[in-house]
Amino acid sequence: MQKSLSARFLAPLALAACLLPTAQAAEDADVKKAVEPVLQQIFGPSLKVDAVRKAGVLGLWEVQIGSEILYSDEKATYLIQGEILDVKAKRNLTEERKNKLAQIKFSDLPLELAVKTVRGNGKRVFATFEDPNCGYCKKLAKDMGGMTDITMYTFMLPILGGDSPDKVKGIWCAQDKVKAWNDWMVNAVAPAAPGSSCNAPVDKLVALGQKFNVRGTPTIFLSDGSRIPGAVPAARLEQALNQAGK
Repeated sequence: MQKSLSARFLAPLALAACLLPTAQAAEDADVKKAVEPVLQQIFGPSLKVDAVRKAGVLGLWEVQIGSEILYSDEKATYLIQGEILDVKAKRNLTEERKNKLAQIKFSDLPLELAVKTVRGNGKRVFATFEDPNCGYCKKLAKDMGGMTDITMYTFMLPILGGDSPDKVKGIWCAQDKVKAWNDWMVNAVAPAAPGSSCNAPVDKLVALGQKFNVRGTPTIFLSDGSRIPGAVPAARLEQALNQAGK
C-alpha cells in the first residue's frame, strides 16, 4: 500500500530529529579536541575541559572547566576569558550559565547538619551556607527578618578563620540553636562556650562546603537546586523562592 503524503513527509523529519543530538555531540567533541590542547599549553598539561557546548551567541562555544567558563571559536584560534552581557535584556549571560551549572540536587543536602528555622506555613524551602563572622551573612539575616512562610536550613560554614569554628560550636551546642544563631547574627549576642560533652560537626560542615563548591558566604540554594552566590536583597530572594516553588 502506498504511504500517505503525511507519512512520507514525517518520516524524514523523525530521522532528522534522531540525528540532530548525535551531530551536535560530534560537533562539540571536535571543538573540545581543538581547544583542550591550546588551554593545556596556556594553563598546564593537567588541565581538563569538562564540556564544550554552543554558547548561543556570537557563534562562540562555551568551554566549561570545573565551575569556570571560557569562550572559543570552533578552531580555538581565539579564546575569550570574561563575561557576556546582554545589554538590551540587562542580563549577565555568563553568570546565568555558571549558576545553572552550579545547581545541586537539594535532596543531597544532609539537613540534619543544619540549623532549621520555620516561619509561618514553611512552604518555601531553601538552604544557606553562612559563616558566623561574615558581615554579609549578618546583613542577610537582618534583611530576612520580615520574611514568612519559609523553612530555612542554615549550614554554619567556618571558612573565615579567627574564632568562627568556636562560634559554630557554641551555636550548635546551644539548647535552642535557632535562637543562638539569631541572637548572634542579628543582635550581636555571642553564644556561650560549648560544654566538653557537645560534639559539634565542624569538620563535616567544612567538608560539605567543599563538596558543593561553596567558596564564599553567604551562598543560598533554592529547593530546585539553584544557587545564589552572595547576599541578595530580601525582595529578590522572595522572588527567587516563589519562582523555585513553581
